Amino acid sequence: VGVTHRNVAGFALDELFTGGHYERVLVHSSYAFDVSTAEMWPALLGGGTLVFAPPGDLDAATYHDVVRRHEVTALFLTPGLLDLLAEEGPDAFAAVREVQAGGDKVSAATVSGLLDRHPGLEVVDVYGPTEATVIATGFRMNARSRPSAGAIPISRPLANRRVLVLDRELRPVPVGVPGDLYVSGIGLSRGYLNRPGLTAELFRPDPYGPPGARMYRTGDLGRWRPDGNLEYLGRVDE
Repeated sequence: VGVTHRNVAGFALDELFTGGHYERVLVHSSYAFDVSTAEMWPALLGGGTLVFAPPGDLDAATYHDVVRRHEVTALFLTPGLLDLLAEEGPDAFAAVREVQAGGDKVSAATVSGLLDRHPGLEVVDVYGPTEATVIATGFRMNARSRPSAGAIPISRPLANRRVLVLDRELRPVPVGVPGDLYVSGIGLSRGYLNRPGLTAELFRPDPYGPPGARMYRTGDLGRWRPDGNLEYLGRVDE
C-alpha cells in the first residue's frame, strides 16, 4: 500500500495523540504491520520514548512484566489481547494512561472493568484500514465517559478525514441503516503499488468531496447512530 510521508505525518500529529499520554509507548508489532506506524511515530514526533518488546511471540506474563517494568504509558492492542491482559493481570495497567484497541469489536465489559480499577486510564476504540493510514476514527472512553451496554461505537472521523456510509448506488443511507463504509481525506494512501486495476476498483472518485478527491471502499459495514457516532457492523462478505 502506497502510504506517503504526508499521510504518516498527518496521522502522527493528529489531536488523537495529544494529552501527554505518549511518553513511553510499547512497540510490539512488526514494522511491516500498519499498527507499528501508530506505535512509533506519534511518540517520536512528540518527544516520547519507545519501549521495544522482546522478539518473538509474547505471552500475557511477558506483556505484564514489560509494561510494569518500563512504566509504559500507552499501548496499542487488539480487543482479544486487551481482554486477556485485563483478565489475567489488570494491575499491569497501573501506569498506563491510554490504550488504543482496534481490529475487532471492543468489549464494553472489559473497558468498564479496567476503568473501575484504574480511573485515570483512557481507552480508545479505533477503526481504520491500512489504506487510510491505520486509524480513521476513534471513540474515547474514561471514568467520566463510560461505555454503555451493547456495542461500542467507533465514533467520528479524525481531523481532515471523512467516513461515508453509502448504499450500492453510492448514496448516503439514513441514520440507523447499514451501509458500506468509505473513507476519504488526508489519510488516504496513493493505492496499491504496481496494481492499477485494484487501485481503480477500490479507490474511487469521491462525489461528496472537492474536485479530484477520492474515497476508499473498505469492505466494511457500518451505520450512523442517532447520537452522531458511527457503529462498526462487520465485513460485507461475512
